[in-house]
Parts: sequence; structure tokens; C-alpha cells
Amino acid sequence: MREHLGFLKTSSAVVKVAAWIFLFLGIIGSIYIFLGRVSGKTVLGGIVNLALSVFFFFFFYIIAKIADLLVKIINEIKKE
Repeated sequence: MREHLGFLKTSSAVVKVAAWIFLFLGIIGSIYIFLGRVSGKTVLGGIVNLALSVFFFFFFYIIAKIADLLVKIINEIKKE
């Protein structure tokens, strides 16, 4: 398990960055939709876009937290 610690730490950081990017782009896209700058999209489309971006943010962030938890568990097992 020790050989996977570097991968888990790195992947956790990458997934957290991806989560924040999803949230940022989702908010910006929703603002553009709400302002009417995207043709063919309604306010409902902006709400759906915002809801999906928040969902994916939490989904990716939870995955990263699980990886962090695995690192802590492995470190605790190594101490014994």
C-alpha cells in the first residue's frame, strides 16, 4: 500500500482542482445564460447548468476527500 501514497496524494490534489474548475466554469456559464448572452437557452437552462455544476463540484470534492482519508488510514496502519 505504501507505493500508492504518492498517487493518492497527487490524484486528490488534481481532483480538488478539477472540482473548483467545474464550479467556477458552471457559475460563469450560468451567469451568461441568466444575462441572455447564450442564444437558445432559457433561465431554466441556467438553473440546470448551475445545479449540475454544484453537483459535480461536490461529487469530485468528496472523491478527493475519500482519497485523503485513505492516505490517513494507510499512514496510521504504517505506525503500528
